[in-house]
Amino acid sequence: MEVILKEDVPKLGSRGDVVKVAEGFGRNYLLPRKLAIAANAGNKAVIEQMKAAGVRRSAKEKSQAEELAKQFDGLSVSFTRKSGESDQLFGSVTSGDIADALAKKSFDVDRRKIQLHEPLKTLGEFMVPIKLHKDVTTHLRVIIEKEAAE
Repeated sequence: MEVILKEDVPKLGSRGDVVKVAEGFGRNYLLPRKLAIAANAGNKAVIEQMKAAGVRRSAKEKSQAEELAKQFDGLSVSFTRKSGESDQLFGSVTSGDIADALAKKSFDVDRRKIQLHEPLKTLGEFMVPIKLHKDVTTHLRVIIEKEAAE
């Protein structure tokens, strides 16, 4: 089945691409979620309009992401957590925790954009990449300190 993607779909293609997918994937996932439309003669004319609008939208999103990346320069978030004797945390710091800390500093960043491959489980300072746009990635300094013993 050939479909035209209306949105970027990871590991499949980007907006406006004509891709060949399995019948079930197209019919049960892409079409109901309005991620794609069936590729026929009428819809192929719509592709050109979508591509032009997509280029304009992508340029705008990229400029907004670059502005946000400039605001992240020198920014850091810190956490205090309980830890054992070997500086291992009781628990961890996840991308959700980092997103919440950024929200408190009035930065609206989705936790899925924080490229944390595995939760942080030790004390120290870490540079965590944040992918704001497909072409714009910035780094955030995350500091994890030991909670004072009572």
